Amino acid sequence: MRSKLAVIFLFTGLLGLSAQTSDKELIEKARRIHEEAITIDTHNDININNFTEEKNYTMNLDTQVNLPKMEKGGIDVSWLIVYTGQDELNAEGYKKAYENAISKFEAIHRLTSELAPDKIGLATNSSEVRKLVSEGKKVAMIGVENAYPIGTDLSRIKEFYDRGARYMSLSHNGHSQFCDSNTGEENDEWLHNGLSELGKEAIVEMNKYGIMIDVSHPSKEAIKEMFKYSRAPLIASHSSARALCNHSRNLDDELLGLFKKHGGVVQTVAFSAYLNTEKHNAFEALTDRVYKEKAKEMNFNILEKEDIDKFSQQEEDLYYENYDKVKMAAKPDIEELKKEIEPVGVTDFVDHIDYLVKKTGIDHVGISSDFDGGGGIDGWQDASETLNVTFELVKRGYTEQEIYKLWGENLLRVMDEVQEIADGIQKS
Repeated sequence: MRSKLAVIFLFTGLLGLSAQTSDKELIEKARRIHEEAITIDTHNDININNFTEEKNYTMNLDTQVNLPKMEKGGIDVSWLIVYTGQDELNAEGYKKAYENAISKFEAIHRLTSELAPDKIGLATNSSEVRKLVSEGKKVAMIGVENAYPIGTDLSRIKEFYDRGARYMSLSHNGHSQFCDSNTGEENDEWLHNGLSELGKEAIVEMNKYGIMIDVSHPSKEAIKEMFKYSRAPLIASHSSARALCNHSRNLDDELLGLFKKHGGVVQTVAFSAYLNTEKHNAFEALTDRVYKEKAKEMNFNILEKEDIDKFSQQEEDLYYENYDKVKMAAKPDIEELKKEIEPVGVTDFVDHIDYLVKKTGIDHVGISSDFDGGGGIDGWQDASETLNVTFELVKRGYTEQEIYKLWGENLLRVMDEVQEIADGIQKS
């Protein structure tokens, strides 16, 4: 048996279990399944400052994801994200965004080829994933969050594929040159009323080369058109169920029906505001107060989002790096808050998995965290706590094979299907 977990967690404290024999059996069953499954988290953001000789993922950094935390929590595959925020739709904006994207591609390649090639490898298909896992290595894969850096040069889609990208979203927070964003829902303001003509062309190119189309940030109308124009299955790299949490980032029943009809996979996201907004807001109101007090002690100024949006990518990365230090320092105080008010946790997360499975079927649901990009819930705050998710799935009666599907087999199958379609398109 491949040993993937560095430690076995003491669930009795975290999840409030008794020490009954049945509980111990469930814990052991979860541990065994977790070791045997290929565990894939499809959305982890990165900061290129953590990919240097002096500071990198071989070290147990304050990041939610790094190699020691992946080892401790038994995560095999981390999709590292080439993210670029939305800016003006002009040549200058595209140029800066492209440079930012390339710096993140290069950082990921630096990790797998220079910094830790003996510990983690880059995979671009399911066979490479399975080979690396069988060798006892961790696996990096690359997703692109926001196609904005493509500009209007669709040849960059092939370039991003050649650099290792295997999924890409056509927008993020703000309408892109390709499609509307879910953020338009707030004021009912749209740029394209779905996909632009360039967006339709981009779908053709993504289908041609085998880049999965990610629908986690586009608008509902854009997503419906993506299902219409794509010859390959779609994915939602980090989204949950809108019926359980009415947030524009989540997928409603109509869109879930399209996943059931056309295939693909919805990677349920452990982002508290997308799981239970009421619980999230109540807990966040108290944590914000704690963070502000700690920030004042550390001479750090917590800014509003509109101020952060004015930063360059480098300034934004530095801001969040320092903010993470504040959060780490405040961690003991936040733990005390949990005695007063219940935060969003693993049970809320698996409620969404249950709902998505009910609506789409077990073959169309997966798991994601959005770690280092705002994700993290009580019980799964970083990669080291990943076994808690498997335990909750076991506790709810999911079978071994179903848990394998949720943790990675569904995503790998869809990726193979998308590449098979691409190969057929290229041959014809």
